[in-house]
Amino acid sequence: MRARLALALTAAAIAVGVGVVAIAQPPVNEPRTPNKAGYGPAFANQTRAPEIKSNVAYEVKEIVASGLASPWAVEFLPGGKFLITERQLGQFRIADAAGTLSAPIKDGVPAVHGVGQGGLLDVALDPDFASNQMIYWSYAEPKSDGTNNTAVAKGKLVDGAAPKIENIQVIWRQTPSLQSNQHFGSRIVFAKDGTLFVTLGDRGALPGRMQAQNLKSAIGKIVRINKDGSIPKDNPFVGRDDALPEIWSYGHRNSQGAFLHPATGELWELEHGPQGGDEINIARKGKDYGWPTITYGVEYGGAHTRIGEGSAKAGMEQPVYYWDPVIAPGALTYYNADLFPAWKGSVFASGLNPSFVARLTMDGETVKGEERFNFSDRARERYRDIGVGPDGALYLLTDGPNARLLKVVPK
Repeated sequence: MRARLALALTAAAIAVGVGVVAIAQPPVNEPRTPNKAGYGPAFANQTRAPEIKSNVAYEVKEIVASGLASPWAVEFLPGGKFLITERQLGQFRIADAAGTLSAPIKDGVPAVHGVGQGGLLDVALDPDFASNQMIYWSYAEPKSDGTNNTAVAKGKLVDGAAPKIENIQVIWRQTPSLQSNQHFGSRIVFAKDGTLFVTLGDRGALPGRMQAQNLKSAIGKIVRINKDGSIPKDNPFVGRDDALPEIWSYGHRNSQGAFLHPATGELWELEHGPQGGDEINIARKGKDYGWPTITYGVEYGGAHTRIGEGSAKAGMEQPVYYWDPVIAPGALTYYNADLFPAWKGSVFASGLNPSFVARLTMDGETVKGEERFNFSDRARERYRDIGVGPDGALYLLTDGPNARLLKVVPK
């Protein structure tokens, strides 16, 4: 459906030992033609930034080599373990440091709409997890009338020989519900004040698309809630009769990557464009990010039909960076560790199509360069989630029916 990048691998691969996969670099220059002629960037380096190589020597190790069915998110547990969501099956798995998977954790977990892009999605640990063992997760929630929506639940994770989740509560639901198998979002990110950001989608259908800038709908929004699901009093639209109080920002298409910037405390998010126009935005309080009025993408199909009014409009925010054609976002993370000094301060965006990870060299909020990596030894492996572990390594969760958890370390 979307243009793909033919990844011509170099002949030389990094030599590896036991438990390490061979890797080779894709070309860093973008060989694909933009989908929409005449849609130029609003400022320098907003797209197709020049190559800046980090020249690091690394190797990729398999933590979980097999046994994961369409996972969506990974979270780092104390003691070197990992908590992983399996999307379509609607269940959690715990992997230990050696990659051994626990039995599925599913008893009491709310049922999911595990069709299309739906299912069990993101998971995040409570900032006080060490003392309360609480986790929060997002999922596609089925309704009795055939519609569905994104929802958020929480519970206490009890690890052990037979891990389980106790005291499960659904704390927030997206309204309205629609009949769709697409664009549920969603990432969960804790703010520094302990509130919870939840990124959402426009549900992938015209009725949802047209609600992305409607403040009476939670479709196409990023919302901010308290840990019990109540609404923070300082949210931008609290007290307005024409808006939902949980809305933080709006005009988003399908946000599936997010991180909290360690220096500024602001939420950065990565969202799918249509055919072209995947965006990185800084999601600021009360701001309109334009979808579907403005976009750098076009309708699917060979006609490349324009959507909305163009790529810019007064009162609507421009992305920090965009890709055209798309990378099909998996996730987004900020590298702030010391294990790879050359990567410190970089933003990493993982891609599902055409299966590469982009490293962006940053100067504050400005992209100075882009470097592309293929961390896989498998053809066209998709990167669903990406994160920086407590050990400073870069972790990648791949996508599909027999997915892996990979760890990138210095060579």
